[in-house]
Amino acid sequence: MTLIVIAVTSASLVLGAMWGLFGRLPRRVEGFLIAMAGGALIVSVMSELVTPAGETLHPFWLTVMVGLGAGLFVWLDTAVERKVGEDSGAGLLLAITVDGIPENLALGVALIGAGPMEVMALAGSIFLSNLPEAAGGARDMREDGMSRKRSLTLWIGTAGLLSLAALIGNVALVNVGDSWLAMIRAFAGGAVAASLATEVFPKAYREEHHGTGIAVALGLIIAHLLGLMGGGGG
Repeated sequence: MTLIVIAVTSASLVLGAMWGLFGRLPRRVEGFLIAMAGGALIVSVMSELVTPAGETLHPFWLTVMVGLGAGLFVWLDTAVERKVGEDSGAGLLLAITVDGIPENLALGVALIGAGPMEVMALAGSIFLSNLPEAAGGARDMREDGMSRKRSLTLWIGTAGLLSLAALIGNVALVNVGDSWLAMIRAFAGGAVAASLATEVFPKAYREEHHGTGIAVALGLIIAHLLGLMGGGGG
């Protein structure tokens, strides 16, 4: 079941990149889908990362780790903007990578002993969030002059890196203490929150600002329903 989720994670990034590089979907539709993915991630960051971490960590350390995750993402995102430009697809690639590594480490541990419905819910949430983000990022890379081959290679490499992180979490972190796992979750939560504020929602608003609010709300509901299917509270 862990391999199913890992395969979905990888497939969503690669398929999204191919969609962005070779597809013809209108920008407004892509913006709507990116906003919907962001809405789903709002639910995920709380129910799968911050809330579980808060059950173990003292509020002070929870705040510190969330702040470190957000701070690292903002620092890296700023560095990327200075090098390649604010509207480059590299920003979304960075967002997926920086928040994805600790998130997938925690995901790998969470999947230990998970039932089929939980696996389906997690796989659905990951697919929903990764697909349009990868599509938008890959398309921007192409418009910035990067070749399709190089862009696709970068996204395939990112998919492989995140898959490796999930495997490490599932195998190597089985016996890690609850406090360490909680810190990983909190760090990931901060990175995800920062990526939503600085990369995901601004891009969605630029593409389809009138429909962004509706798309975010729809993403919230979809993620909540997936959480219920997985046996959680959303």
